[in-house]
Amino acid sequence: MWRIISVKALPGYRLEVEFADGTRGVLDYSQELWGPVFEPLKDPERFAEVGLDEFGAVCWPNGADLAPDAMYDEIKNGTTALR
Repeated sequence: MWRIISVKALPGYRLEVEFADGTRGVLDYSQELWGPVFEPLKDPERFAEVGLDEFGAVCWPNGADLAPDAMYDEIKNGTTALR
């Protein structure tokens, strides 16, 4: 599993993440916040409560979380990586 060492909420439901190996990127979740766990995060203040759990996975206080492996793959294979 890829470990995330920092996460920051950005406007527009985007997350800036950095992995332990130095890979960084910005991921857009504006079209992904659906379902009972993620819909509350449509409130920008709730979305901004993002943090990391003890395993280096992105999470929120309401129990929502994101898979680091999928995030890493999207950054490495997509056009979202910061250079």
